[in-house]
Formats: sequence, C-alpha cells, structure tokens
Amino acid sequence: MAGHRVFKMAFAGVYPHLVAKAEKKGRTKAEVDEVICWLTGYSATELAAQIAARKDMEAFFAEAPAFHPNAPKITGTICGVRIEEIEDPLMRKIRYLDKLVDELAKGRPMAKILRT
Repeated sequence: MAGHRVFKMAFAGVYPHLVAKAEKKGRTKAEVDEVICWLTGYSATELAAQIAARKDMEAFFAEAPAFHPNAPKITGTICGVRIEEIEDPLMRKIRYLDKLVDELAKGRPMAKILRT
C-alpha cells in the first residue's frame, strides 16, 4: 500500500466527511473531535491547527503527539478488510479512525468506543 493516494489527501478534506457521517446519525462534531483526539493525542487546539494547515493524512498521523496505546484493541472490518490484518502502519491508523467514527455513527456508547 506504499504510496496509496489516500496518504496524500488533506486531512482537512476528509474531516468534514467524518463529521457529516456522525451528525447524520445524531452524534456531534464535538464527539468526533473527542474520538480523533483520543486516538492521536492531539488537543482540540492542535487538531484545529492541523486542519487549518491542511496537512495530508501522512503528516497528520506522523505528527500525532501520542497515538493511543489502546488503538490495537480496535478490531473488526472496514470496507471488507479486517483492520488487524492491514500491514501498512499508516493505512491501519487511517482505518482505526474510520472504524471509530463508524462506531460513533452507529450509536455505540463513548466509553466503549474509547476502549475504556
């Protein structure tokens, strides 16, 4: 998956779609931000700065202050692929985020989404 085009997509371009997916199911932008911050270690201010700077997905995840140690507990399938079988570390991180937003949109309690 090296050089996959999603790696060069601006996180700021993907972010509104993540928020829309959650809001369509009655969740909030604040909850999406909480999930992103939990996963990446960004503060709300740092997240806003990353979006404003239009960092690509590769830079967004590379600059993440502290990727959550419980992230490997995120399992299951996304787009028909088992997350735990994805070999590329960056693609796995992108899929972790996608899976968390899916769980949020499906109405899962925040405590379960954040693996607490």
